[in-house]
Amino acid sequence: MNEIDRKTSLPRCPLCGKATEPAFKPFCSKRCADIDLNRWLSGVYAVPVKEDEDEDGERPAECDAGEKS
Repeated sequence: MNEIDRKTSLPRCPLCGKATEPAFKPFCSKRCADIDLNRWLSGVYAVPVKEDEDEDGERPAECDAGEKS
């Protein structure tokens, strides 16, 4: 595959690698879009977070749900 072919080739579905469909972009079908959505909702995909530290370098104490600060 030359450079011109790479630029004009269709985008591929990130899950199965088939050509994308405009109605389900960036996926190829509703099935792949639903699989991806389920992965986000079930926690398979997650954005990493760094826990906040207090001024003294300790993590803040957890508050009870009924307690107000």
